[in-house]
Order: sequence, then structure tokens, then C-alpha cells
Amino acid sequence: MASSRLWGQYVRRRDFIKFVVGSAAAWPLSARAQREQIARIGVLMSVGDDAEGRARITALQQSLQKLGWSEGQNVRLDVRWAAGDAALERKFATELVALKPDVILATASPTVAALQAVTRTVPIVFAHSVDPVGAGFVDSLARPGGNATGFVLFEYSMGAKWLELLKEIAPNVTRVAVLRDPAIAAGTGQFGAIQSVAPTLGVELTPVNLRDPSEIERAISAFAQSSNGGLIVTAAPIATVHRDLIVTLAARHKLCAVYNLRSYVTAGGLISYGTDIYDLYRRAAGYIDRVLKGEKPADLPVQAPTKFEMAINMKTAKALGITMPASLVTRADEVIE
Repeated sequence: MASSRLWGQYVRRRDFIKFVVGSAAAWPLSARAQREQIARIGVLMSVGDDAEGRARITALQQSLQKLGWSEGQNVRLDVRWAAGDAALERKFATELVALKPDVILATASPTVAALQAVTRTVPIVFAHSVDPVGAGFVDSLARPGGNATGFVLFEYSMGAKWLELLKEIAPNVTRVAVLRDPAIAAGTGQFGAIQSVAPTLGVELTPVNLRDPSEIERAISAFAQSSNGGLIVTAAPIATVHRDLIVTLAARHKLCAVYNLRSYVTAGGLISYGTDIYDLYRRAAGYIDRVLKGEKPADLPVQAPTKFEMAINMKTAKALGITMPASLVTRADEVIE
């Protein structure tokens, strides 16, 4: 009887030890399987790692989380900040592709171009591009056809609205400096749209190339030597990177300026009209989710923006001696007093 009890205890101990040993051996396999289930998203930011850039990333992360993708749990973001530097865009594009991500978020036309120069197979979702068909990123808006799809920042016709807005605010403006990036197709396209309506509005345009801070400062300072001048800042990553400098120069030379993004106005700029940039990052998260679940960029149509916003800085208007039309103030989505 005692022998039977001892034998039973032995068997139970043996089985317990086998369970513990077996479980311990399984732990690394379980951890490895969990790691293998983590999706990898590369992010190539056209702007720098500043408050504006981080706000865009936050909009993306929050939307991904709502879709069930939590960083550190089932998804990992590898972010690179190119800050409008073409050499960095090429370098980081190569780095991100080498990481073998499941999908890459490209945040503007130059970053899409840099990535497609490296890969035509890794899925790419662009958060905001101007004229992706003209740039060759997709075959058509309805049927992208390749490894990229995403969202359009705006149509070139937006440029005409910026000039009309400037004339509404400051009717005496007859000379306008247009800040654009000549290295990207969108720079030429936006300038062309503004140029198409300039004669009817009685405005002479001066293109100002966005290459480096010293060139920007020299060009704006030289332009401001004559009277009745104004500024239009077109959409370009390099302009966003030098946002504070441009806003400071406009204030220093008492130039009425229209910008394409709200972030310029929160930095002290006069007025902006354009796409809600954060909404595009939230919508891009939806396309990333669909790609991670098996859909192909080739089958996901490029989408147009749906949310536009106007912001006005009344402090800046007062400093410039401008009385904002009541109709504009009423239409504005944000008014900074």
C-alpha cells in the first residue's frame, strides 16, 4: 500500500517536472511567435522632428490604435525625418526598404519618389501628394496599378484661391512673391496656377526659390524693398521646415502673406487656407490598415481631400495694420485673437 502511494507520488512529481520543463521550452517559441506577429510600418517624413512633425505622427498613431494597431504590441513604427533634404530622403528610403516593412507611409511627393526609386514591390501609402499621376507614382487615381496609393493634398487650382484671398485682404497689393520649391513638380504646378489668374487680378508675380535659409532671407528682403508687396507660400516640405523663418521675415518686412497650412498661422502667420493635414494622416492610417490585412495598393483608389480649413491670426493682422473682412472672419475655422 505504501509502495503504491510512493509510486503515485513519483508519477505525479515526474509529470509535474515534465510540465514545467515543457512549458519553459515553449516560452521562447511563444515569445518568438508573438514577435513574428508584429507588423512593421516604415514612415518617411518629409518634414523635421519638430512639434508639427510629431503632431502628424500622433494623428497617425491614434488612428492606427482605433483600428486595433497598438505600437509595441502588434505594430512597430520605424520613423525617419528627412526635413526636406533630398539626400536624406534617398538615404532613409534605402534604410527603410532594407528593414523589410509590411508597408511604408510616405508623407509627400519627394518621399514617394525616393521610395519608388528603391522599390516597386513594398506597399507605399502616401499621406499627401500633389498630382501623383503627373509625377508617375500611380497609373490613374481610380486604379493606381503599382505599389503606391494614398491621398491628394489638393489640386493645383488651389493656387488661384490663395491669390484671390490675398487680394481680398489687401486690395492694394500689386506685387506678390511666390515661395515655391523648384526641385519638385508641384512647385512649378502651383506657381503656374497662380500665374494663370495674376493678370486678371492686376498682380505681378516674383518666384522665390526655396533652397536654403540664406537664399530665402535674401530674396524676401530684396522683394520687400518696393511697396505694395505680398507673399504666397505654396506647399513644399522645405517651406514647412523653414516655417518660422518665413513667418518672421513676413512680419519684419510688413508683408501680407497667405499660407497653405494652419501651422504657419499658429506660428504667427497672417492667414492660411488649405487641406486639414492631420485628417490626411488619419485617413492614411485606414489605408495602412487595409494593406496590413491583405489588400494591395494597386486596387485602392487615390482619394481627394475632404476637409479644408481657414485660419486667421488677428494679432498679426493688427500688427500689419490690416482690418480683416468680416466675411473671412466668419468663414474661418480658427481665429487666433
